[in-house]
Amino acid sequence: METGAIRAEQLGRNFGSLAALAGLDLTVRQPEIFGLVGPDGAGKTTTLRLLSGVLAPSSGRAWVLGYDIVEQVEQVKALIGYMPQRFSLYPDLSVRENLAFFAEVYGVYGQECQERMAELLRFARLSQFGRRRAEYLSGGMKQKLALACTLIHRPQLLLLDEPTTGVDPVARREFWGILYHLLGRGVTILVSTPYMDEAERCNRVGFLAGGRLLTVGTPQELKSNYPYELLEVRGTAVARAREVLQDAPGVLDVQIFGETLHLVVSQARESLEPVRGHLWQAGLEQGLRLRPIAPSMEDVFMALLRQQG
Repeated sequence: METGAIRAEQLGRNFGSLAALAGLDLTVRQPEIFGLVGPDGAGKTTTLRLLSGVLAPSSGRAWVLGYDIVEQVEQVKALIGYMPQRFSLYPDLSVRENLAFFAEVYGVYGQECQERMAELLRFARLSQFGRRRAEYLSGGMKQKLALACTLIHRPQLLLLDEPTTGVDPVARREFWGILYHLLGRGVTILVSTPYMDEAERCNRVGFLAGGRLLTVGTPQELKSNYPYELLEVRGTAVARAREVLQDAPGVLDVQIFGETLHLVVSQARESLEPVRGHLWQAGLEQGLRLRPIAPSMEDVFMALLRQQG
């Protein structure tokens, strides 16, 4: 198996009889942004907690930046920045006081501490909010402060657990801009997310479900390997069309995407006319537009779940 910033071999973690993570084989290259994508309960948080040394594995082994996560856990912790879902900012401390606290935790003192704090405040666009108490920051600003605290000791690898959950779209885009800047500096980033649009932003993606890794690849590779074809139904009567098309010939699945439907079919061109006929019989064809489309990352993930039963 190739080496990288992270290498896991049959890594697993049980909680009683529940296998939260089962037989994970994974390599994260250095540097890249690798996205662990999946729904709640997929095993994303367990994976990051294992790799950060917070949890001990029940089975398998893993190495982070060349160090064993069990036998050399202190070396691992010194080189990574781990940002859990609920990062422990201190609400009654100011932005600068939070940074100073985490600098002390990581052993960053004196002039070096002041220089790094100033750099990170500029980097996260928080310089003008240095004296504001953390409890009065917006959700996006809190996440940027949490990331700045995670970066205070200049880690080589970031482990970010759903860092943009609950953050507005503008703040999410700004946060990802910061991640790309860090990637440009040579920092490797493993980020978990339930958002398929964020999966598109990653260099490579691993889909997790039920504690198992389903596949790994670049977004383009994953979409190119989509095993079905898709038809899009767009118009004013998509809710009724969804009911009608559930049993249409050649349609394997119907999924709603906002004001459109995605019909999963084995052959798009061969399915167009039967689907149109089905809509015509229901009196719906006039109000709807039907066309073949390329799959999204969400389509790919749903197909993987379908194949897993």
